[in-house]
Amino acid sequence: MKPADLKAALKAKKPVFGFMVSATASMRWEKMFAGSTLDFVVIDSEHGSRDRQLISDTCAQMKSLDITAIVRTPNTEEVWVAMAMDAGADGVLVPYCETVDEVRHTCMKMRTHPLKGEYYERVVETGEYPSEKSKKYLEDRHKDQIFIMGIESEPAANRVEELIDCAPIDAVFIGPNDMTTSLGIPDEVANPIYLDTLSKIIGAADDRGLPTMIHQQTIEASTTAINLGARFIMHSSDSGILLRGTQDEFAQIREVAGKKHGGVAEVKAKDTLDVV
Repeated sequence: MKPADLKAALKAKKPVFGFMVSATASMRWEKMFAGSTLDFVVIDSEHGSRDRQLISDTCAQMKSLDITAIVRTPNTEEVWVAMAMDAGADGVLVPYCETVDEVRHTCMKMRTHPLKGEYYERVVETGEYPSEKSKKYLEDRHKDQIFIMGIESEPAANRVEELIDCAPIDAVFIGPNDMTTSLGIPDEVANPIYLDTLSKIIGAADDRGLPTMIHQQTIEASTTAINLGARFIMHSSDSGILLRGTQDEFAQIREVAGKKHGGVAEVKAKDTLDVV
């Protein structure tokens, strides 16, 4: 799905679907992505090890397949937003936002890139552009790009309304690992404390016509997120789905082989991924 179509679907309150790209790197994955049915991907440069060239190549690959390419930046420094834009990203997910200053600077960097220096700071602080012509040029240039604000801690959740209202964001992201750890219940995604926090954030976003993205890892957890109202649906990651798909299919093949030949030992599947 192209970014303009993705934004239109979200504005119409329709769900869109994607996952985190954290491991696949070779351009030879193109055929897999072409048949994936994904609307978008989030390319991880917070916990992943992609350099600028690989991020650029991955963005180009996804865009050639009409899959919206969103880059998760390493942190809340606006320079990473500028680099994602230069790499051809259709949007950015800025993680772990907690202050108005972080949200304004990163959001307006995407909205005004390549404006910088004094004029950029002036837009951030007062909304004043060098001219109406410059304002229209930058608005047209970035009209289809998507800014996603990461709410991943209890302090951020407690001021979510203020953070949403401080800049023209397009969506809210919740990282379950960071959020549950901040809440004192690491990875307890079924804990009522976490679910109540999700409901609070989703409600604040919905009240302002914005979708919420929650990076859940299992069908059960993603179902819970959808039932709570999430519709910017990011389910698992390339490595997570590949791991479970490999486990599930080989479990079936081992069962078939055991019935035919006997002596096939049962292998217990393990979750070997560190999901963050």
